[in-house]
Amino acid sequence: MFEVRDRPQMVEKALLVRICFDKREEEESRSLLGELGELVDTLGIGVVDTQLVRARERHKKFLCGTGKAEEVSAYARELGCDCIVFDNELAPNQQREWEEAADMTVIDREEVILDIFARRAQTREARLQVELARMEYALPRMARMWGHLDREGGGGSGGSAAARGMGEQQIEVDRRLARKRIDRIKSDLQLVRRQRATQRKERQKSEAPHAAIVGYTNSGKSTLLNHLAGSEVLEADMLFATLDPTTRRIDLPDGQELLLTDTVGFVRNLPHRLVEAFKATLEEAVLADFLVHVLDASEPELERLCGTTLEVMGELGAKDKPVLTVLNKIDLLEDPQRLKALQALFPEAVSISARSGEGLDTLQHTFIDYLSQAVTRRRYRIPQHRGDLISLLHAEAKVLETVYEGNDVVVEALVNSETEGRLRGIGEVEGA
Repeated sequence: MFEVRDRPQMVEKALLVRICFDKREEEESRSLLGELGELVDTLGIGVVDTQLVRARERHKKFLCGTGKAEEVSAYARELGCDCIVFDNELAPNQQREWEEAADMTVIDREEVILDIFARRAQTREARLQVELARMEYALPRMARMWGHLDREGGGGSGGSAAARGMGEQQIEVDRRLARKRIDRIKSDLQLVRRQRATQRKERQKSEAPHAAIVGYTNSGKSTLLNHLAGSEVLEADMLFATLDPTTRRIDLPDGQELLLTDTVGFVRNLPHRLVEAFKATLEEAVLADFLVHVLDASEPELERLCGTTLEVMGELGAKDKPVLTVLNKIDLLEDPQRLKALQALFPEAVSISARSGEGLDTLQHTFIDYLSQAVTRRRYRIPQHRGDLISLLHAEAKVLETVYEGNDVVVEALVNSETEGRLRGIGEVEGA
């Protein structure tokens, strides 16, 4: 049976490379290289050096010109690197060309993130999602995996052709097995998602509204959940410490209950296949009544990282969700003027330190204010023939109770302002 093989653990030293095609993007490219360094470090690979390669246009073979590719390859060999890691996305043929030119392993940002996710996944759902993403990534690269057969046929042309024939046959077998495995994983994921939907319905039977904690990776989301809920969700100073969504119930100062879900953190240029593969995990954020967007106040590029999270949430269909912004890690700010500047930039944000507990009382009272604006309890009397409105409530609100009275259906639900507006004109039951 075909399986995705992990990269050899002997890889220890890496040269990080990003190819930049626009001089105006050089600053961001350097920042992305720094972030790539953190990702690679998470895998336990040492970063020997980084290189920002400037190119005027994109080339099919190496992404940059042949001369630049030869320079980078020679420099990596001179440094004694085992691996070149590209921040750019490499097409399968480009990856093969680079490996032949450099005579060493070449991977890109997507493969690094996939490796990290594979190590972090704990639940069956997360493991299936990671495996699906890795299989889809590997499928077009199987020729690269079997490229060694081209060099095992000896010096004669006949032997080389035989080796190529063996390789081509094995590639086709592996591709067929891989496609079957992908279909099986997708089927298993559908089952897991149905189970999650059932769990969600059970949770929605409670009257507690739901908020999802989102933000850049390592911004302190799990620490915040632990402090508020008194739970023990894994928290660590590492990228992607949390892959599996964790939901906890917290009691607010006014006696209300709130369900809080911790979600996977984001990075810039998150591979699209991972966005797709993790939709089931991230749909907790999509279906929440509002989002708690946690920002690391000590991060120099906070604004840019904030944009990344909002962009990904937009891809998931949650861009119109109410968002409560939280400036976390204010205890790490040495310059008080920096906090004032951030508060001016995010005037509606709550400033906290999830680690020390500073500002959490204010945050909880803000939750109360937010809930009064985000969701409202309503009871609607709907004619039974208006199944579209009943379906709308089940899809967009939290249905608490359904009672049939004659030709009408009385539905009690927690609705947000958008859904409430769409139902305006539907007779509300008195006393709701």
